[in-house]
Amino acid sequence: MSDLSDILLVVIGNTEIASIPGISVAGASPELTKFTPPADVEYIFYGKPLSIDAIPVTPEGHPTPAIITKASYELANFGILPVRGGSILPPQTPYIEITAKPGKDFRFQAAIEVSDIIQKGKMLGMQLEKMGLGELVIGESIPGGTTTAQAVLLALGYEARTSSASPKNPQKLKEEVVEAGLKRIGLEKLNSLNPWKIVSELGDPMLATVVAISLGFRKRVVLAGGTQMLAIAAILKALGENLSRFLIATTKYVVNDPSASFVETAEEIGVDFWSAELNFSRSSYKGLRDYEMGYVKEGVGAGGSVYLAAKGGISIDDIVRKVEELYSLLEERID
Repeated sequence: MSDLSDILLVVIGNTEIASIPGISVAGASPELTKFTPPADVEYIFYGKPLSIDAIPVTPEGHPTPAIITKASYELANFGILPVRGGSILPPQTPYIEITAKPGKDFRFQAAIEVSDIIQKGKMLGMQLEKMGLGELVIGESIPGGTTTAQAVLLALGYEARTSSASPKNPQKLKEEVVEAGLKRIGLEKLNSLNPWKIVSELGDPMLATVVAISLGFRKRVVLAGGTQMLAIAAILKALGENLSRFLIATTKYVVNDPSASFVETAEEIGVDFWSAELNFSRSSYKGLRDYEMGYVKEGVGAGGSVYLAAKGGISIDDIVRKVEELYSLLEERID
């Protein structure tokens, strides 16, 4: 079924930005977002999180998009490799560590130190290429990450609006937070900053980790995610990379999000994208039907996992059925 190209890296990280009330719904409360990244990959491996005794859910009770990743993983049997890129807690799974330092709140100080991440991330990318992989699919789990992505895109010159795991995208709040970060640096200084300095000042450890791995791995890279992967593509372009070897694999929920600018920004950056045309409108579960209403959208490599499953001949209908089955097992845990 799978070949050597079929591996999904899931980079997990945290940023203090997620603790700003109202900015992230990747967890039932801002305090719980620190558990979301490790819990996401634990759920894929074990069917339940180990770091916390609850499935990562939004405040309204919608389950993590890792349910889509798990469905694809179980059907297509590709490999998953968790990478710790600045998560507060390590996952209780096998993983590779690039950094254990979460991102700081960029309104008050530089977000991350990048030199160590660049060195180790590139090295990991090089090693994966030496293993004979022809393609690398990289996903992420980082609460608050769409805000850091928006800050980086803006600093790189893109008037982008990133999406949210809620239909009520807190765009105004994001813009205020981003503006405070830009003000701290000084708008006049922005133009003189190199791309890595922008990531260091306004980004998060996941962004830096994925960029570094992508620089080390010289073959095809599929960036599995939504608007955060646009920030990564924009950073790579600013660093002089040819984007023809990159593809963003996302879900239709991100592409169709009226509160974000995914399609326009992808075109402006010049990166191709592929979209998973999932459809839960006929689901017997409200939590899944709500995906069609703009909840959750993407994360934990959901779009990329469907891309890998499709490559292995698995149909969208098969994945939707598998998600239903996994959701029925979850429901008793969520209630």
